[in-house]
Amino acid sequence: MPRTKDAPLSETPTPRPALPALDEFSGTLAQKVYLSFKQAILGLTFRPGEIMQKQEICAELGVSRSPVSEAVARLAAEGLVNVMPQAGTFVARLSMDEIREGAFLREALELAAVEIVAATISEEQLVLLRRNLRIQEALMQDGDNAGFYQMDAKMHELILSFTTYKRLATMAETAWVHVNRARQLILPAPGRIEATLEEHKAIVSALEAHDPEAARTATRHHLRQLITFLEPLVETHPDWFDTKG
Repeated sequence: MPRTKDAPLSETPTPRPALPALDEFSGTLAQKVYLSFKQAILGLTFRPGEIMQKQEICAELGVSRSPVSEAVARLAAEGLVNVMPQAGTFVARLSMDEIREGAFLREALELAAVEIVAATISEEQLVLLRRNLRIQEALMQDGDNAGFYQMDAKMHELILSFTTYKRLATMAETAWVHVNRARQLILPAPGRIEATLEEHKAIVSALEAHDPEAARTATRHHLRQLITFLEPLVETHPDWFDTKG
């Protein structure tokens, strides 16, 4: 994928992976294109600062410009792309300010959630969490980082859903969107997946004990570890971050 001269991502750019296929998603054509784009951005198929060539994308997905333009407009409203007249459409660079804010909001939501869930969780719900942990462990042993990441997200979604508040998971996902992009960079870090699994086990153990304070402590520790790992990325991947202002 071509890069702009003022936003190089590497000395020798390599072709990006294919976009997620539209048949992986449900909904209208515009919705499928939007979800394909969003997954590509969150999964770093489209990297921060990279230009999105609409003509090439249309050809790759086999669609007209209309659903692509509609998807870009939605992503721009979410702060995931920047549309610059006469220059093009670019994947938004990461911002540590946005990452910290998102992490703050997510922590507030999750701490409140685990406190409620620790007091109300059922055996059936615990079974779901234990099963999720077993799958996480198998994926870790297999070296499947992408699969582990998906089950990690699923565990958090389960806990939020156990509160019975229907909008909570969506609110948490919205707050976490910029963190999600950045965290893709650290899961391959040596020992990070193993540490993440142990942090997840501590959260589930606290829920099994019906201990709200222990659940809050374990969740707080887990979420703040992530930010600790993300902070150095500004130095190691400077082209991926917006450092203005």
